[in-house]
Amino acid sequence: MKGEISGRKPSYGFFSQNAYGMGEFLGGGCFVIINSFFAVFLTKALGMPTALAGTIPMIGKIWDAVTDPIMGNITDRTRSRLGPKRLYILIGSIAAPITFVLMWLKVTSPSVTMMYLFYVVMYCLFSTGFTIFAVPYGGLLPDMMDDYTMRAKFSNMRMVWSTLGAMVCGLVPTLMIRDNLNPAQYLRCAALFGVLFFITCITVFFGTWERQKEPVRSTLKESFPQAMSVFRSRSFCLFMALYLFGQCGMDFISGMAVYYVDDVLNGYQNGYFTYIMGVLMGAQLIGMAIFGPVMSHSSKKMTIMIGAPVRLAGILGMLAVSHEGAGLVPILAFTALVGLGNAGCLTGIFAIMADMTDVDELITSIRRPGIVSSMATFIRKISSGLSAAAIGFLLAAVGYDEIAANAGIRQSAATQHGIAMVFVFAPAVLTLLLIIANLFFPITKKEFQTVQDDIARRKGEKPGAATEEERKILETVTGLSYGALWNPANAGMHKTAE
Repeated sequence: MKGEISGRKPSYGFFSQNAYGMGEFLGGGCFVIINSFFAVFLTKALGMPTALAGTIPMIGKIWDAVTDPIMGNITDRTRSRLGPKRLYILIGSIAAPITFVLMWLKVTSPSVTMMYLFYVVMYCLFSTGFTIFAVPYGGLLPDMMDDYTMRAKFSNMRMVWSTLGAMVCGLVPTLMIRDNLNPAQYLRCAALFGVLFFITCITVFFGTWERQKEPVRSTLKESFPQAMSVFRSRSFCLFMALYLFGQCGMDFISGMAVYYVDDVLNGYQNGYFTYIMGVLMGAQLIGMAIFGPVMSHSSKKMTIMIGAPVRLAGILGMLAVSHEGAGLVPILAFTALVGLGNAGCLTGIFAIMADMTDVDELITSIRRPGIVSSMATFIRKISSGLSAAAIGFLLAAVGYDEIAANAGIRQSAATQHGIAMVFVFAPAVLTLLLIIANLFFPITKKEFQTVQDDIARRKGEKPGAATEEERKILETVTGLSYGALWNPANAGMHKTAE
């Protein structure tokens, strides 16, 4: 079956790029809603303590540490005439939207513990549904095409849809949730987005294709050794840093935004949150149009190097306007800088993700897009969970009073100042770390082509031997000596594909 195509006939035009990219509407959108409103739903609408509410996503990430590697292993082991990844994309297209809606059911109890446990279970159910879709989706592009530039174009369209998802999911809830103390408004909003998530996810199934390959022969017990083996790659470890710092920075901004607008600026009822989210996502969408060509003509790494300082400048600029009565125009100007910078960061990060499968194949001799994607998906969800947990603890540390919040009373002046400092300095530090990690990331178009050429030589598809310069490049990219590459033992499993 190797080399056969499942799904629609390969096509690299605008329609195919959009059909593939639409899958990121879920990933880009659902976490904006969760980061912006889930803790608010639990604390303001239901009265749950902030420290408890912040730990729920973190518990979900511990659950992900189990489910993501298993899903990656299952994906790589599966044989299906639909294509193994497309099969699970189909299943996840149904599971993820349904479980998303379940998170927003109103369940109150005299026991805070019982209420807490209910939302922990609901969050873990959604996280599982998301995993079923996101892991195979993240591993799909490497099995659709090999070309570095074409992958960049498809990845850029994925980020366009991620931004559209973030824009719609950032703006529409602010229009539907006019009273953030009313649980019914959250549920109606979730139901609408459940439908939108289903439509965009199912389009991926019908609009993409997948090259069939022999399933990886491993056991479920080997899921975790396989997952850990991905970190043998120096490039993947640095990619993990890029992904974590890049996403956590934006997760902090979206997770703190309602508290910042409501408690610091006192502008939630005046529509400030809608304006800020609209400008943030609008600028990010414009940034995608700018950074897409930059990436095609330079490298994926370059877009991060340009975007991260722009994002940092916008974040630090917010210091000057973090008080009640600050002018809306300068607030929106700094917000636009954050959005433009974030476009550069995410465009590069998501495009780099598809190339990690090739580096892993060079190290292990086994093509494992499912396992590689599972760890990338896990990192994405870890960033969301770490941010949510940190926000909960930091809000508690600056004296946030959830009883006053539930009663519609503003926080004290000291707490308002603390919220502003968290809103600015947490993402600023993470963006600085992103810049540092990007300086060390070793892959541009030249290095990627060297990786693919060496894989082709080892498969007997290209004659000759690697030059000394190529060997040094490959050792820098992988972090292993050239003689240690293409070794199934590096895959962390006992049985390998024959």
